[in-house]
Amino acid sequence: MRFSTRIDTDIPAPDLFDILSDFSRSERALGARGVTVRRIDPAQEPGSSLGWTIDFDWRGQRRTLRLDVTRFDRPSHVTMGGHSDQFDLSVNISVVALSRIRSRLLFETEIRPRTLRARLLIQTARFGKAQLDRQYARRIADFVAHLRAT
Repeated sequence: MRFSTRIDTDIPAPDLFDILSDFSRSERALGARGVTVRRIDPAQEPGSSLGWTIDFDWRGQRRTLRLDVTRFDRPSHVTMGGHSDQFDLSVNISVVALSRIRSRLLFETEIRPRTLRARLLIQTARFGKAQLDRQYARRIADFVAHLRAT
């Protein structure tokens, strides 16, 4: 199942990319939302060896996700890949300059099931895809706004 959203901002593209690629800031923002984030490689510079173990509650159960940066192309693209016990996940973040002072954020997430139970969950979620798309877009916009404010 694929989710995507685009957000037009009045931030220059290099500045928006710097905000999104400040992984320490993202870790703090996720922590403020009740997510436990542990960095796997405590490298100071972002790169392909950077990764996290993320623990969160979803549908009444504690979930664990391993997420790694697989591609980091400054100043426009970050790709992350991850997996949990039931799902494989890929996240693509792209920043496109619209003008000197405006930019567009393209945020895409693809979830692939690893088990039969996960496949059934994805199939069931497809019935409410329109609502899930709206929730996804709202949460990504809120997250970016929170990162921008801090």
